[in-house]
Amino acid sequence: MKEKKWIKSRHRIARNIAYALLYPYARLKYHVKIERFKEQGERPYLILFNHQTPFDQFFVGMVFKGAVYHIANEDLFTKGFTSWAIRFLAAPIPIKKQSVDIGAIRTCIRVAKEGGTIGIAPEGNRTYTGRTVYINPSIAGLAKMLGLPVALMRIEGGYGVAPRWSDVVRRGPMRAYVARVIEPEEVAALSKEDLYKEILQTLTVDDTAVKESYRHKKRAEYIERAVFLCPRCKEPGRLESRGEKIFCNSCGLQMEYTVKKEITAQGFALPFKNAAGWIDFQNDWVNRQDPSRHTERPLVTDADVCVEEIADMKRKVLRKNARLSLYGDRIAADEGTADEMVFSFADLTGATVSRKNKLALYAGKREYQLIGGTRFNALKYMNFYYRFKNWHLGDGHGEFLGH
Repeated sequence: MKEKKWIKSRHRIARNIAYALLYPYARLKYHVKIERFKEQGERPYLILFNHQTPFDQFFVGMVFKGAVYHIANEDLFTKGFTSWAIRFLAAPIPIKKQSVDIGAIRTCIRVAKEGGTIGIAPEGNRTYTGRTVYINPSIAGLAKMLGLPVALMRIEGGYGVAPRWSDVVRRGPMRAYVARVIEPEEVAALSKEDLYKEILQTLTVDDTAVKESYRHKKRAEYIERAVFLCPRCKEPGRLESRGEKIFCNSCGLQMEYTVKKEITAQGFALPFKNAAGWIDFQNDWVNRQDPSRHTERPLVTDADVCVEEIADMKRKVLRKNARLSLYGDRIAADEGTADEMVFSFADLTGATVSRKNKLALYAGKREYQLIGGTRFNALKYMNFYYRFKNWHLGDGHGEFLGH
């Protein structure tokens, strides 16, 4: 039986309608400077872009004309009618995170052969720090396999405008543009290592170095989704934010998130200058922990967490209001009850944080999602999972704590 084409004419029509509606919205909400890629012509591209805001894929659609087929996490395809509508109108390419997804690679090849343009954020996740995060070197192999011209698109200022941990959009400068095109002949001539270096060099953006102002009266709110360790008392999980202020409910330290994206404190010399430095500070703390010393008492607990299971693109709610306990070797849900659930780090195959603060745990083909309240910090669970993995692999000095 002949395989149906992935690319449909309705995708281009839907893109044009979305562009007409979303372009003025994006300009008003994000104040982004969109630089159209005038040299695009009619040929397809592999578009690689750094990932800073929840609107990045739409910025891609404003820089480029025509339909773009984006790589998207399988989670997007478990939302009933919404998922069906997205598939029908845009046909994104589903991918399983934390694995080498042969099916996604095959679909990319299929789309490229049909003359489609493919969009990928090779970081796989939005930055929490304003700095481009880890990019898997396998992206160079995929680029060589597809044989398309590679358009490297930079998004700058997005972290200042809409940090991943925030619910509000600030006023400040932002730009989206194509920084470099690597032609197919050059892609073929470069080694995978050299092509990866080109991609990495062009897509590496450090918004912590941007000194412009980004203003909003609630600019600090929900930063505790990204930071969990008090810099003074070093108690985890006791931070709370309101407006432009950040408080430690353990020692009373008061800090401020300034319009310059810096962190200041009253009466205490902070060991960092901004949120990126704060995350580096707490990562260093995690990497100095011995997981075996945290198996009797939980490091932190979180209440009212929904636990869901995803298998074969179907979602099932396992707990609606669970209480999570984080240990050095496991995560327990509703500990001490008859139906206690335990996610042993030794049995898990991966962990990541999706969206703003949703924890995803992988056990073979199954995915568990732990979704807390507005102030839930999922990073600490992922960080301790990877600390455990490093420790038990004999790499006690390994610094990777997930991305």
